[in-house]
Amino acid sequence: MEDWAFVGRADELARLRTVATNESEHGLILSGAAGIGKSRLLHESVAVLPCDTWAVHRASANIASSGLPFGGLAQILPSDPPAGVSPAGLLRWAADGLRAKAGQRPIVLAVDDAHLLDPPSAALVHLLVREDATLLATLRTSEPVPAPISALWTEGLVGHADLAPLNNEDSRSLLATLVGGPVEAGSAQRLARLGGGNPLLLRELVMAAVRGGELTQAHGFWRWTGRLALAPSLAELVDARVGSLTTGVRDVLELVAFGEPVGLTLLLRAADPADVETAEERGLIRVVGDERRRDVRLAHPLYGEVVRRRCPVTRSRRLLATLADLVAEAGARRRNDLLRVAVWRLDSGTAQDGALLLDAATQAFARFDMDLTRRLASAARDAGAGYPAAELLATALLFADEPEAALSVLDAAPDEGSRRITARATVEFFGLGSREAAAALAAVRPADPADATRVRAVEAFLNLQVGEVERAHELAVGVVHAPAATTPARGLARCVLALLAALGGDPDGARALLKAAAGDREAWRRDIPTLQYALQMAEGTLVSVSMDLPGIDDILTAEFADLAQSGGFGFGSGWVSLLQARAAWLRGRTDDALRAADQACAALAMTRVYDGSAHFARANIAAMRGDHALARSSLEIAEAAAGHATGLYYAWWQQSRAWTSACAGDLATAVQMLLEAAARLRADGFYAVELLVLYDLVRLGRPELAAGRMTKLAGTVGGRATPLLVRHALADADGEAHLAVAREFSGLGYQVFAAEAAAGAVRIFRSARDPRALAASTLLADVLGRCDALRTPALRSVQPTLTVRERQVAELAADGVRSREIADRLFLSPRTVENHLQRVYTKLGVSGRNELAPALRLLPQ
Repeated sequence: MEDWAFVGRADELARLRTVATNESEHGLILSGAAGIGKSRLLHESVAVLPCDTWAVHRASANIASSGLPFGGLAQILPSDPPAGVSPAGLLRWAADGLRAKAGQRPIVLAVDDAHLLDPPSAALVHLLVREDATLLATLRTSEPVPAPISALWTEGLVGHADLAPLNNEDSRSLLATLVGGPVEAGSAQRLARLGGGNPLLLRELVMAAVRGGELTQAHGFWRWTGRLALAPSLAELVDARVGSLTTGVRDVLELVAFGEPVGLTLLLRAADPADVETAEERGLIRVVGDERRRDVRLAHPLYGEVVRRRCPVTRSRRLLATLADLVAEAGARRRNDLLRVAVWRLDSGTAQDGALLLDAATQAFARFDMDLTRRLASAARDAGAGYPAAELLATALLFADEPEAALSVLDAAPDEGSRRITARATVEFFGLGSREAAAALAAVRPADPADATRVRAVEAFLNLQVGEVERAHELAVGVVHAPAATTPARGLARCVLALLAALGGDPDGARALLKAAAGDREAWRRDIPTLQYALQMAEGTLVSVSMDLPGIDDILTAEFADLAQSGGFGFGSGWVSLLQARAAWLRGRTDDALRAADQACAALAMTRVYDGSAHFARANIAAMRGDHALARSSLEIAEAAAGHATGLYYAWWQQSRAWTSACAGDLATAVQMLLEAAARLRADGFYAVELLVLYDLVRLGRPELAAGRMTKLAGTVGGRATPLLVRHALADADGEAHLAVAREFSGLGYQVFAAEAAAGAVRIFRSARDPRALAASTLLADVLGRCDALRTPALRSVQPTLTVRERQVAELAADGVRSREIADRLFLSPRTVENHLQRVYTKLGVSGRNELAPALRLLPQ
């Protein structure tokens, strides 16, 4: 934790180093908030400058030395100034002393916290820059700057720029270095947001969380509980930045801390405008534009944590009630106003409207904020909102992996007939892994037709999960066409049919069903809360089985992905990570795919249904990378943790097993597993997945087992990838056909498939001594250049192993070095060099030196 690695700031670092070494520039001054990383950036920028080329003088001003003449630069000046010399003479003495130390080398002056320089030091810096020294310096924002320093940029002698906070990606990287390992995606996102891009505050935040036991490691990932352990050092840092406050400015800061974002108009009504202006001038708050409104936020998220904790309970309740009144009186017109008002009412003790609390809880659930959903739904239940509040609370507890608590809530709720029956079945199935839950629903026969459709819709969804495909389809169709079906029941039935359509190879039909279900989202969100997840599951399955990369990208960039990973929703976060892994793997970015699969393993570790899914995905990716040890260990974890939902997604699990066997060289077992999976998929009507499993046989070199059936499926399975998969299966020994398919795969982004198709062309052309092997090798090398580690059987066939000496000889020969010169460089005889080359030609399947370069690019480094 004490090792604080330098992360990010690549552009700023490059800019500073360019200025330091460019004779046409005289310097750059960076301004930024305390703790934002100015000092470290300055240190890194000059640390690599060779001392024999540049005379680098480093100084750090501080408050203790700011009142002493030349105190700010005492670290770099000679120790004994001459006595009885005028101030101007002392200035000259100091400048000449530094130049004498530099000799003929150009001077680079690196000054940290230049705003604290005493007047003589500031004057010396100004003089040195005018005499061609280069200045790299930092300033703290909102602090007074000595006139000689500010004059440097106002006169155009040096540049001046503001140092922005770290972006989210760099903040997450810093988090990983601080804790010494990867951080779970949702935790990283929330911590980075709270750190506000300030490295010092982020570091203190992480250290406090570790010491307080709120940041713990599990399944290889660090996970934050969401509770903030406010260590004294962290509070002191914030106090130093906030400083002393008048009563009015404190009120402004507290109002914003409890209510941000607060509309500027509302804040000016609740507080003295002069105090609002003072808070903004001091950098405590900031005004930001939001469409046509002006909102006020705290300058840093941690200010809010400190201010809220130190505010007395009675005053905080009064402030929250005031905020609720202000927004309610203004009409609560914005999308989140209802939710905000309900939370303020709840926290201020003025919440009495159960309907308001339930509406707010429903909004929180739609945002996948499970903690807030639990609070609001519990309060709504206690305020008399009835059974709907209890069911929403139970659903939130289910998604938080507290099924026993969820069942207790339902048992204590008023009897709502079919609603409670279906809610209990859902919790028992997804929370406790009870396969009997679906069978128990089948025995329920409500007298009311509308209630009956609700029961049948949930029964259909559970049957689908366990692989009872025909029964699920029959029930879902019956609900969709039932005149008495409620909107929520019909929506859930459509999700079931959409899943079946996607798995069956009808992406257009699946999209139409999902669009119809999503169109009634508001109507069913409160009545069947779990339908929200059913819809997301169907959408993810559709884009996965159709290998719709643009569709996956749309989901990953939509609001849902951000909310699922930041709101403590393990199901949703794991689902998003699995989609990320799928897209990255298809694109050949197996490093990213493995990281995403690891994230999914961490996110789904607490669930009891899909806990094995992420490990199967991880095993599959590891096998594609040629890492059998990782694939095998992941497979063992997956099989031990596999939940009961294997019925729907069994093919993905079987593929992982097959590819793990193939990675170990056991192709016969892999082929047999895939044939068995394909037969079951055909029986279930999951034709889109069957096509993918059959294509795995093509990839393993057994197209004769798959081509006929794939040709028949071409007329059934939609999607832009289908024709290419079939053409590859039918390419047989036609190298040109393999090459054409490879180019098209690459154009669509399927780099793994492109590489394997190109490898097939290389293999065919090499065996025939066809000169087109050079073009095929070049294409394969280009595709592999866009991929990370990739070692599938198809690729290993054109990636033979060379000895170290063979590789040395081959690389020199590919660079155009003659055999005699190679012999001299490697202390070999010319005959030995030629023997090595002949063995290399044979292993690589090339005819001479002109084909060596692209062939060598195919080999793992």
